[in-house]
Amino acid sequence: MCGINGLVNSDQTLLRDAITRMNAALAHRGPDDDGVFTFGNLALGHRRLSIIDLSTQGHQPMYFDNERLTIVYNGELYNFKEIRSELLASVPKQKFRTQTDTEVILAAYAFWGYGCLAKFKGMFAFVIHDHQTNQLFMARDRIGIKPLYYYREAKTFAFSSEIRALLQSGFVPRKLATTHLADYIRYQTVHAPNTLINNVFMLMPGHHATLDLNSNEFKITSYWDLNSNMRSAETGPDYEQAKQEVNRLFTQAVKRRLIADVPFGAFLSGGIDSSAVVGAMSRISNVPVKTFSVSFYEKQYSEEKYARQIADKFHTDHFDIKLSVTDFKKEIPAALKAMDHPSGDGPNSYVVSKYTKQAGITMALSGLGGDELFAGYSIFTRMKDLEQQKILQKTPLFFRKLLASLIRKFKPGVGGEKMSAILSLPQLSMENVYPLSRQVLLDDEVSKLISGRLPDNVVRQMVEKLIVGIPLSDHLLSAVSVLEISSYMQNVLLRDTDQMSMASALEVRVPFLDHELVEYVLSLKDSLKYPHSPKKLFVDAMGDLLPPEIVNRPKMGFSFPWQQWLKTDLKQFCEERMHSLAMRAVFNEKETIDLWKRFLNDDKRISWSRIWHLVVLENWMIENNIES
Repeated sequence: MCGINGLVNSDQTLLRDAITRMNAALAHRGPDDDGVFTFGNLALGHRRLSIIDLSTQGHQPMYFDNERLTIVYNGELYNFKEIRSELLASVPKQKFRTQTDTEVILAAYAFWGYGCLAKFKGMFAFVIHDHQTNQLFMARDRIGIKPLYYYREAKTFAFSSEIRALLQSGFVPRKLATTHLADYIRYQTVHAPNTLINNVFMLMPGHHATLDLNSNEFKITSYWDLNSNMRSAETGPDYEQAKQEVNRLFTQAVKRRLIADVPFGAFLSGGIDSSAVVGAMSRISNVPVKTFSVSFYEKQYSEEKYARQIADKFHTDHFDIKLSVTDFKKEIPAALKAMDHPSGDGPNSYVVSKYTKQAGITMALSGLGGDELFAGYSIFTRMKDLEQQKILQKTPLFFRKLLASLIRKFKPGVGGEKMSAILSLPQLSMENVYPLSRQVLLDDEVSKLISGRLPDNVVRQMVEKLIVGIPLSDHLLSAVSVLEISSYMQNVLLRDTDQMSMASALEVRVPFLDHELVEYVLSLKDSLKYPHSPKKLFVDAMGDLLPPEIVNRPKMGFSFPWQQWLKTDLKQFCEERMHSLAMRAVFNEKETIDLWKRFLNDDKRISWSRIWHLVVLENWMIENNIES
């Protein structure tokens, strides 16, 4: 787990200083080592967080095949030992000088070319330079766990694990991408491949790209997608077979992620997902698992008793990091400073990661992804219910709009407003309903905040593209999973987990996002997954691993009094940034300030979440000196 950088520019005299600055900007991601490589008009940089093979042999940039290939790599390849054995058997003269997965990636690319990606099981973002062809080959893992940003214009190409490093190069203008601003305001993030910086993009999950440094030709290719293995056959596994296979694949996914040469543990909230991860780890490991929970003195916010139940059940070496809500609140400015790309989430991950790292842990497993994969969110039941409500589907728009106006009048607030907007849609199809259901601010508010015609809804375009070919009669829940993973999870949860954990040089691994487990669960029909109770298929598949007290407990998470904080302790911080945001040319001053005042005056339509991501946006622009 590391940070990678690269820069291509014809002015070779500036390359080393620029790549050095970029590396310095990623020091938090890789405190163990620092490396730079230059070749003509190319510079590569690397910051290392040592996880596998802690010796100096793991230094990057790493060379291979008589220095024909050079790599900078961020991530973990969990099956690198199996690939290494296959290469030793297939290539008579193959030799390895290290015990790293980095060298295995180089050898696999030398032998299979881009076909090596089909063999990789892990999370990764890497770039390889071929000295003979003078080409860059870059790739990102299937689910998008590890980030890879790039900037491209006529004379410069740059890439990095973080946008901040690109900005430090001196070649990337600090200019806000106003065309993607509406996407951020709607969804508290910008959906890949776009970002909030002009001409800075993300390589999409499951994609690789090549850049010919001679011709400047740049080509991006997909090598995997979420619905490529979704079966639509009439027959499939029965419930017992599905349970057995889910158990096998999940256990295998956890086992793969226990390979490390550093102290490791697991986040444990006491919820279904983290409890299953800890339970599986405990049954696999021959030593007690170290588990970490952040609990709070205020019992209404604390999950301590649930985490303790699991820790006791599996005899883990448990660390309960106890904070007050005030302690947590004090961490918010530092969490925002660590934010590489703004979003409406993040402080929770920052706090958990910081205190876990301070306890001496370098790698931790997380239960992230369980809700998206096994239909744990309420949006799954809402979409399923909507699909089954044929009467509502056939109700004329006039009557639905009448009902919407009544809901708006007698059920004021965010929930009523969104329900009214859904009922007012021309058609109650997934293409219309899903994008609206995930919006933080609806379009009538967004259009007040920024000038000009609103661009098309990016998530709607995503829905139309991703659900093509999915038989919704049998796989509606899988279709929602595809949308949840491709939108909210990849562009908020995974991005925030990466930037907030790596701010403390902590690697987080996510067994629920093992691509073989994902492929299998998405292939299952709704009849095996319909959530009569939370994540029923997964719970049943785990058997006695999950006690009833955990399965049937209320879902909590980090439910802090944000609404109150923004009006009291954080009021000055938020007010300053809302007024500063209002003064930017791309925002309508009066409407922006009015939104803030409506929140302070307890307008039920303006919850804290409809303000916070705007505060975060302005804070990020100030921190990074972004011009708008």
